[in-house]
Amino acid sequence: MSRAAKEIREDFLRFFEDKGHQRVKSASVVPDSDPSLMFVNSGMVPFKRVFLGEETRAYTRATSAQKCVRVSGKHNDLENVGRTPSHHTFFEMLGNFSFGDYFKAEAIESAWELLTGKMGIAPEVLAVSVFRDDDEAAELWRDAIGLPEHKIYRLDEKENFWAMADTGPCGPCSEIHYDFGRTESCVSEICDPSCECGRWLELWNLVFMQFNRDESGTMHPLPSPSIDTGGGLERWASVLQGVRNNFDSDLFSGLLERAQDVSGTTLGQSDETDVSLRVVVDHARTLAVMVGDGVLPSNAGRGYVLRRILRRGSRHGVLLGVEEPFLYKVADAAIDELGDAYPDLRDRREFILDRIKRDEERFLTTLSKGLQLLEEEILEAKSRGAIALDGKTAFKLYDTFGFPLDLTADILLSHEMEIDQAGFDSSMKIQRDRARAAWAGSGDEGIAEIYGRLAAQFSTRFLGYDSTEAQSRIVMMLADGQPVDVVREGDRVEVILEETPFYAESGGQVGDRGTLETASGRIEIDDTQKPMDSLFVHKGVVAEGEVRVDTDAELLVDKRLRDATVRNHTGTHLLHAALRRELGPQAMQKGSRVAPNRLRFDFTHDSPLSDDEISRIEDQVNEWIEANSMGTTQIKSYDEAVESGAVAIFDEKYGDEVRVVSFGECSTELCGGTHARATGDIGILKVISETGIAAGVRRIEALTGLGALQHIRQREMNARSAADILKVPLEDLPSRVEKLVADGRKLEREVDRLRSASRGSEASELLAGVKEADGVKILGARTEGVDAKAMRGMVDDLRNRLKSGVVFLVGENEGKVVLAVGVTKDLTQRYKAGDLVREVAAVVGGGGGGRADFAQAGGKDASKIEEAIARFYNLCGVN
Repeated sequence: MSRAAKEIREDFLRFFEDKGHQRVKSASVVPDSDPSLMFVNSGMVPFKRVFLGEETRAYTRATSAQKCVRVSGKHNDLENVGRTPSHHTFFEMLGNFSFGDYFKAEAIESAWELLTGKMGIAPEVLAVSVFRDDDEAAELWRDAIGLPEHKIYRLDEKENFWAMADTGPCGPCSEIHYDFGRTESCVSEICDPSCECGRWLELWNLVFMQFNRDESGTMHPLPSPSIDTGGGLERWASVLQGVRNNFDSDLFSGLLERAQDVSGTTLGQSDETDVSLRVVVDHARTLAVMVGDGVLPSNAGRGYVLRRILRRGSRHGVLLGVEEPFLYKVADAAIDELGDAYPDLRDRREFILDRIKRDEERFLTTLSKGLQLLEEEILEAKSRGAIALDGKTAFKLYDTFGFPLDLTADILLSHEMEIDQAGFDSSMKIQRDRARAAWAGSGDEGIAEIYGRLAAQFSTRFLGYDSTEAQSRIVMMLADGQPVDVVREGDRVEVILEETPFYAESGGQVGDRGTLETASGRIEIDDTQKPMDSLFVHKGVVAEGEVRVDTDAELLVDKRLRDATVRNHTGTHLLHAALRRELGPQAMQKGSRVAPNRLRFDFTHDSPLSDDEISRIEDQVNEWIEANSMGTTQIKSYDEAVESGAVAIFDEKYGDEVRVVSFGECSTELCGGTHARATGDIGILKVISETGIAAGVRRIEALTGLGALQHIRQREMNARSAADILKVPLEDLPSRVEKLVADGRKLEREVDRLRSASRGSEASELLAGVKEADGVKILGARTEGVDAKAMRGMVDDLRNRLKSGVVFLVGENEGKVVLAVGVTKDLTQRYKAGDLVREVAAVVGGGGGGRADFAQAGGKDASKIEEAIARFYNLCGVN
């Protein structure tokens, strides 16, 4: 029965292909157009809109092996990884789907045939569960399959009823379980598949979508019941290879071998090292897949989740004794394992491994800082007699430094301390509320429902590739989110037409603007959007008269704006090609914005571009423009297009057929946007800025055509004006400015020297006011017109001159009070600069803090400076 995971995956897909199913390639783990999900967490997610009736496909049967991630929200397996045999952050979901085609009988019969026939699993070790009221499924298992009654378990809604949401499509499900035999530790009288004793392993879930639940909870039969099934490849592999733990299957063997090699540890040394090795291999393959699908480390959203996984895996590496980047090496083995099924991973190998390595390097530095912070907080808490670490500090370690809470707890245990759990939970709640707000929907559910119903039976035909003018019939209008039959002057309206030359915003290109005119009125269109793939919505204001539904309209796109947008869009393609030629294929598109007035292009790269690199990129683009290569478009299958060399944007959604836009030999991309007739139409391209917008992501902004010429002309005018002011020829301007800057810096250094000499003299005078407390030198003094930076220098100077003592300086500078405290190293156990400055800052209405040897603060009330000095002396024990 034993077979490799690769064979299992292929056998599953081919089995259903032979039964008339369309094999559908895995979608990205980043959901397309679904703000309710952070990651794709099941095989049905890419088909969600098909099940909801918002989208149609050319097939009614499908099968897929879908990449899934479960690390957030309701489906979060993160904390269980490595400690259980079957939990993973990334897994592959094998599934077959019917969109109103076959139903329960064929789904059950096919599943049983595949498992017991093709896969060779003995029927004796299988059992099934059904929803308690689903007599039809139970009878099919008994009568059509021949399962005895004692192998058919009826379970409650929690176990065997599936719903997409509180309302909408739902239905009972039937799960197929592998029975390892009752364990000695089980105390359940029944020990059915809901028991968690370890006896049962769910292999496959067959969901029978047959109802639509309304807001009252009433379930209405669907006119076309559907099937959604899912089985985890990792679980299938463990069963078919005769192992009890998924990590013992061949899906993980290569990764574990790599992890053991780089860590110098082996499985079986101890339970804890085994857990760490399994966490490392699980997290490494999740990182490979997430980065491969365009998720990059950041402090919010998906990037934050990725960073948490990376830090958790890196920390387990430290527990294994590895204190240098190594996750990327294990991720390399993951790409070897998954590359046949998901070739994009191999294509992006270099980029994926580089991104993981870079962030791991950053975290290992951060980790040491986090440990230092924790030790300081423990010492501070002990000095107050506290037995618990402040919850906010524990959360900061968790959130900023990536410390799992159990790690902090372990370290505290050695100090006979614990975590302020309530404080931690409070901080966690604030973070979760913030995250939920970031993922909240737009509140337009009513409009979305209207558009969804319309899209299910209607699609707008786009004419804008060939023309900017057309006639069409008005199908629907919405005002204030509600359908209307007529709109009048001044009304804001959304218009849906049978066909249109207006391009709807997508792929980074903004929507067209223009006019819609009927016999009785005119609408100024200021935006065109596409809430559904097949539905174009024209947004605008009635400029005159009235406009009615079901009337013919003359449509006219603003050609001047469209032409400018076209130049910028084609310029973006050439810019992308030039970036890849200059920087390498790892310079992948991460976003774009193509408007009439400028273009913006985001791409993956880890360092700022040099002036020389920008010049070479500009030169290459303008050479291509000068060559005036003709543009061509072709419709191809996705696979054919990619095989022919077309560049696909990896976080973009593509259908089975794609539009391929080419310009000579310089650029070939998959794109649905509007483009120039030839590269020469662009005129010229000028880069106006290059900045970083996130870790590993750069942004270029550029202008084309007359916009670029106007920019160059304005820069030239500015340069000429500067040359006139300095009374030098334009060609001498750079050298003259350079000389002025050098002279200015020289003068600044002289001023700093004079100020330093003056402060040195002032410091000598201040030392005359030193007092003593129990043999310790204490100095508190007022100084005026000194900013925070200069005051720090003065405190350092005075502290060095005292050799052993405490210094406090306070003064007014530009209407604000500036305070600083310095303590020599030998006295930091007795006097804490941070505590002292907080106390004295409160006197002048301020606050601050810092280290034990130096701290600064600010205040508002300069009239109480002398009182603050007195308070300082009192705190230091000077009478």
